[in-house]
Amino acid sequence: MRRDAPVLPGRHPLVVLSHGLGGHARSLGWLAAGLAERGAIVVAIDHPGSTFGDMDLARGLDHWTRAQDLRAALDAVLADPSLGPHVDPARIAAAGFSLGGWTALSVGGLRGDLAGYRRFCEEAPAGPAHCAALAQAGIDLEGRDAARWDASWKDPRIGAVAAIDPGLHAGLGSEHAADLVGDVLLIGLGAGADRLILTDFSDAGTGFSAHLPDATVLTLAPATHMTALSPCKPEGAAILAEENDDPVCTDPAGTDRAAVHRAIVGAIAATFGLD
Repeated sequence: MRRDAPVLPGRHPLVVLSHGLGGHARSLGWLAAGLAERGAIVVAIDHPGSTFGDMDLARGLDHWTRAQDLRAALDAVLADPSLGPHVDPARIAAAGFSLGGWTALSVGGLRGDLAGYRRFCEEAPAGPAHCAALAQAGIDLEGRDAARWDASWKDPRIGAVAAIDPGLHAGLGSEHAADLVGDVLLIGLGAGADRLILTDFSDAGTGFSAHLPDATVLTLAPATHMTALSPCKPEGAAILAEENDDPVCTDPAGTDRAAVHRAIVGAIAATFGLD
C-alpha cells in the first residue's frame, strides 16, 4: 500500500464501506485494503454520532443518517475530478459491518420496521445486549421517529450489497426486502453461543435470511462478532482485560482472525465481481 498512489487508468468498481456502532473507518482497514487489492476504489466513511470518539447512542440509532452519509460520500467521489472519471458507474456496491451492515442493506433498498424491532427486543428470551444497552441508556424505542426508521433509503446507484453480521434486521419480513438489490451477501460470524442474537440472521436468531432466498449466505466459525475488527497485537487481549475494556481481541479457541478476514474479502470480491 502506498499513500497518494496514482489511480490505474480506466474505470474501476467502487465500494462504499460503513463501520459499526462506535467503530471507525480504520477498524475495517483490512477490508478496504483487501478490496482495493482486488481492483476496487474503496471509500470508507466515519459516521458522525456513531464513530469512536464521536459517539452518542441515541443519535447513532437514527440509522437513516448513515445512509445519508454514504450517499453524500458517493456524491463527492463521483464529482471529484481526480476520482470520478475512474469510477465505473455500473459497478457501485456497498459493504458494512454490524450497524454498518444494516447501512449497506439500507442503501441497497432494505426498509426498517421500528415496531417489529421494538417487539423483538421486548420478547426475545435471551435479552439481546443491544436492547439492554438501549434500556440502560433510557432510550425508548417507542419514542423514535418511525416514519424515518421505516422509510426507504435506497440509493439507485448501488448495485450489490455485502453485510457482515448486520444489525437492526430483527422483526423484518419479505415485504421489507421487496426493493432490495438482487446481489446480496450475508456473512455471519460464529456459531452457537458465540453468535450474537441481534446479528444472527439464521432461523436460530431473527430468521431474517429466510426472507432473502436469493441472497448468498456465508457463516464463518469459529469466530465472534469482534473477529471482524482489525488484527490485534499478541498482547492485545491481555491489555484490554487489564484495563477492563471491551474484549475486541478475544476470539474463540481455534479462530484464525487473519484467515477469517481473507475469507470475507474473497466472498465480497466474488459477490461484487472484482478482479
